[in-house]
Amino acid sequence: MLIYKIFRGPEWADLTAKGATLGAPIDVADGYVHFSTAAQAAETAAKHFAGEEGLVLLALDADALAPDIRWEPSRGGQLFPHLYRELRLTDVLWDAPLPLANGAHQFPDLT
Repeated sequence: MLIYKIFRGPEWADLTAKGATLGAPIDVADGYVHFSTAAQAAETAAKHFAGEEGLVLLALDADALAPDIRWEPSRGGQLFPHLYRELRLTDVLWDAPLPLANGAHQFPDLT
């Protein structure tokens, strides 16, 4: 199953330069890297990245991250994947820009 991480441009640049990261400031503060499922990603973008340009969507294989992934309740009781180790560039299967159009981020097909 693919899971997704949204990074701001500088956060993505940091990961590509260093090869690993503890994540965005919210990830560092919470002690794990936040991810979303395909069904959760657009809501995550709207809630936490509203109106932001220059975002990048990363896709990762949840099974390949085991045993460091935990599915934990968050927004509305939904289970979200959380990574309890650094995120490595080698974990990323693909990345895509998340352009803004009419105030909403435009996602690639995640199905």
